[in-house]
Amino acid sequence: MSAYVRPRLSLPVFRDASGAVIEYGNRWGDDEPPADSYSVDAHPERFAPLHTVAAALIDYLVDAYDVRLGHDPAPVADLVSELDEPPVRVATLTPNSCEDGAPLAFVFTAYPSVMVRAGVLHDFSHPVCGCDACDEDVEEEAEELEWRVLAVAEGRFREHYRRGASCPIGHAFAGPDGTESESGSASAEGYPKARLTEARKRLKALPNGWATWPRRANQDG
Repeated sequence: MSAYVRPRLSLPVFRDASGAVIEYGNRWGDDEPPADSYSVDAHPERFAPLHTVAAALIDYLVDAYDVRLGHDPAPVADLVSELDEPPVRVATLTPNSCEDGAPLAFVFTAYPSVMVRAGVLHDFSHPVCGCDACDEDVEEEAEELEWRVLAVAEGRFREHYRRGASCPIGHAFAGPDGTESESGSASAEGYPKARLTEARKRLKALPNGWATWPRRANQDG
């Protein structure tokens, strides 16, 4: 199966009030960001390349795996993070012949950002914030977006819901070698009770995490 290749991205140069190039991702070094930078989002358009990356990921996954592509807006209602305005695009990917493969949904916002809903309980926002203080770099965000999405397709994503715990909702991603590379937990605030009940039943049937998506018949192993 051909490997995913990131498309060539157009990365505009942004300058501050003095005319100096803004080195996003390396603005503050080891220093604390200025207090007033937390309320500033000077160039949100710098994240537009994330839409290009997400679209390329969708095309790759549809070509490489036996999944069905849909545009049902339903996943938007399940996002833990509420959107300020309707999304500009929604794409859902569901494995055809593998009930234990995690579904994915891509939500493209006008900000521009990309939110990915993975499995039954988790969504990940790229970028997480976007303000000048957080100083997120678009190429690093693209890399993280790709890494998470491909991990889901390759069966390297796990979720859990541990009822009664202070932070009952958790996830873990593993690297290609099987070693855990990212994990986290959160409260259940904002989740409807019915959704948590269904998620608990679903995840209980997946003791080893979500399965690898089936590849298309015309793809080499």
